[in-house]
Parts: sequence; C-alpha cells; structure tokens
Amino acid sequence: MDRPVLKTAFVTRGHTRALKDGRVKPRSFDCAFVDDGAHIIQVFRRMVRGLEFDISEMAITTYLCARAHGIPFTAIPVFPMRAFHHGAIVHNVHAGIGGPKDLEGRRVGVNRGYTVTTGLWARSILQHQYGVDLNRITWVLSGDEHVVAYRPPANVVPIEKGRKMEDMLIAGEIPAAIGVQVDSPDVKPLIPKPRDAGLAALRQRGLYPINHTIVIKNDVLAAHPQVAADLFTAFAEAKQPYLEQLAAGQINGSEDQFFKDVMDVIGDPLPYGIEQNRAMLDALIGYAVEQGIIPARVSANDVFAT
Repeated sequence: MDRPVLKTAFVTRGHTRALKDGRVKPRSFDCAFVDDGAHIIQVFRRMVRGLEFDISEMAITTYLCARAHGIPFTAIPVFPMRAFHHGAIVHNVHAGIGGPKDLEGRRVGVNRGYTVTTGLWARSILQHQYGVDLNRITWVLSGDEHVVAYRPPANVVPIEKGRKMEDMLIAGEIPAAIGVQVDSPDVKPLIPKPRDAGLAALRQRGLYPINHTIVIKNDVLAAHPQVAADLFTAFAEAKQPYLEQLAAGQINGSEDQFFKDVMDVIGDPLPYGIEQNRAMLDALIGYAVEQGIIPARVSANDVFAT
C-alpha cells in the first residue's frame, strides 16, 4: 500500500532538523514540508481558519481555544517550543509602575490577541507569583484572535484604530505591555533579571512553560490512525542528536543556550508525553479557564491523541 504524503508545517530547530533533512522518517507516512517557520504565527492562523495542513505546529493556548470551539484537529504531546516568560512583561520606567501590583487599575498592552500563549503565561506569573488581580486590569490588544468564534472577557479591548502599541508604550500612554519588542531606554522588563527569575522558578517550582505543540487534522487521524504514534516517535528520535550536541557543550545561539540552561537543571530539556509534562499541562489548562480562554477545565489525557 502506498504511504500517505502529509502536508506538514513546523519550524526547523535544532531538535527538529533531523526530521526536516530526512535523517529521521516517520514509519508509516511521508511529510511534504511547507513553510519553514519564518511566519509560524501565520501558519497557526492558516491551520485554525482553513485547516490548510495535515500536520502543523500550533501555539498550545490557541489549540486549547480551537478545540473548545470544535475545530477538527488533535494534538500529540510533543512540545517543540518552550520559554520563560518573566521577561515578556515590559513597562515604561516613567509610568509609575514600581512592581507588578501597580498594574491593577491600569491599561496593559498584549501583543496580538488575548489568547496568545505568551500572554497566558505572563498573566499567570503576575497572578500566581505576584498576587496581581487580573480582573482589575484592562487588557489592550494589538491584533485579533486566531479562533474567530472566541469572545474575550469584558476587560479585554482592542487598541485604538491607527495606533501602534510600541509607540503608546514609549509615550507612556500605556504603562506596560506583554510580548512587544521595543528599543527604548524608557522601556525595561517589569520583573528584574528575568532570565534569572525564570531559572529560579524552574528550580523552585518546576515552572517550565509550554508554548507550542503539534496538531494533526482529525480526518487524517481517522483515515490513518497510526500517524499520531508514528509522528510522536519521529519527533522523539529527531531530538536525540540535538540533546547530544547540547550535552557536548556545542551551543549555537540563544535557543541552544536556553535549552542547555534547562538541561543543567532538569536533564532532558525537551520532554515529550503527557505524564512527563502533566504538571505544566494541568497548570496551563487551569490558567486558560481562570483567564476566560476556555470555558471549563478538561483533562490533559483528553486533549491529546492516544
């Protein structure tokens, strides 16, 4: 029987390169790779709105939101991107923000949509580490949501037409924002030494946020049920040479350094599977409910393909 060829989109990273270059091949199907991840956010949108790919990388909070709205794809417990998010919250140093609690009663920008994963993790840090009441903040969005049917909470509003969030932050019109890149001496991370704060949270509380997962269209899974397990295995095999590279101290760029720092704390910096990630998955789902991104808690076991 001919092997199916599945249209596939995910970023080429150190731990996925062996899949992209053919050193690792899925057992039961072939990948027709498209989009090398230069515009991965657009890949998310094209998958959510048009089911354009058979297999796609996907922001995990977008996935939870899409799943809650019945969009027919299912994730496997592979997490190709993780990050610390203490540094995602920046503020204008002249806006009277001495610490996270000072954001209450103010307007805070969020790059793109309310459901973006960086926003969820950053807000969870504000709430659970610094005691910020998220409901007392008006969240100002610079874009729209990938999931068109999603409706945000009442304290989430769009940016004023024609305005740029970066300009408003530099001018002090909004005192702080999440997920924006601003080159200004007046804009600094709200949480001091954010890299150290992220590593401290990892060591002390096991906080190792998941950003992305991999999804497969449901009709592909129905026609070829073995694809989920075979794709999981292929990703697991593809990361091995990368882990060996990191262990040998071969560091090429900031992403390698991030994963090496994590490796030094927990061992495998790219754990796949539900059980290995249950604490983070349960936290992610809980935060998504608290922040009004999904309507009710779901089990991590029910979120991923078996």
